[in-house]
Amino acid sequence: MPIEKFNLNKISKQFTEAWEQKDIETINNFVIRAAKFDGEYHWHKHENEDELFIVFKGKIKIQTRYKDIILGEGEGIKIPQNVEHCPVSLEPSIVLMFEPLKLESKGN
Repeated sequence: MPIEKFNLNKISKQFTEAWEQKDIETINNFVIRAAKFDGEYHWHKHENEDELFIVFKGKIKIQTRYKDIILGEGEGIKIPQNVEHCPVSLEPSIVLMFEPLKLESKGN
């Protein structure tokens, strides 16, 4: 099996559409995904999985029914399973997500 490096700066320049996702790497039953956040996503939750967001470039807000969380470059947050949330970009952003391979990105 070849061992290859990846470059987040190059990957972040490949996005053309808002909310487009690219799988960066898989680790066991997990995947690191990068996505272009631009605008507002939709309210959703993941019934059986946690979701981790890390802002690579830009600034986002994760709305929850409890409070809104603002994340800048280099910051991240875990959204526990069953927590309804709505990602919003405060400027076009590139966000990394660490999640189970089986996770439905659109949520429930």
